[in-house]
Amino acid sequence: MASLIRKPLRENLTFDRANIVVESVKEDDAGTKALYMKGIFIQGGVKNANERVYPIHEIERAVETLNRQISEGSSVLGEVDHPDDLKINLDRVSHMINKMWMDGPNGFGKLKILPTPMGQLVQTMLESGVKLGVSSRGSGNVDDTNGRVSDFEIVTVDIVAQPSAPNAYPKAIYESMMNMKHGSKLFEALRGEQLDKNAAVQRYLKDEAIRLIKELKLK
Repeated sequence: MASLIRKPLRENLTFDRANIVVESVKEDDAGTKALYMKGIFIQGGVKNANERVYPIHEIERAVETLNRQISEGSSVLGEVDHPDDLKINLDRVSHMINKMWMDGPNGFGKLKILPTPMGQLVQTMLESGVKLGVSSRGSGNVDDTNGRVSDFEIVTVDIVAQPSAPNAYPKAIYESMMNMKHGSKLFEALRGEQLDKNAAVQRYLKDEAIRLIKELKLK
């Protein structure tokens, strides 16, 4: 009999492979805009780079469960870069999942970038042309003989650098920022900007974040 091993599961998709679309949507009459990413969040029915296969019915059930949580009022938050466990670290939250749906064998989704420090960095990178991918984070049983996943649950979907990159852009930016001369000040300013809607302040912070990204040569 095949052995089943329940474990945390993370599956990466590049910006291009996930068919990511970035949208800027007007949220109110005042012209406030929010940035969204949508595309494939997890692929079904094929063996992926981790040698695992997610049966389509497993993804369908996991997507249905996640949508039910959202419809019942739960906030499904995601992080920049993916941690090693299933815990959500609030200091690294950059977005929230709005919804997921099935399209063919794949689980598609839409997420909203939040005005958190990490969300501000993600928004600046996307607006600067950086291609960020997604990484589903969940758990399930894995058949160690054929890699088939069962009892799959999606915890969240994180934003990550291209999986082929050895160092995730968001993580590198965060760590490098803390070591730069004005990095910690920018990070704290980004925290404060959540309460300050002054247009001049927002422009200054955006310009500083773009300068930081260019200095790190991560574009």
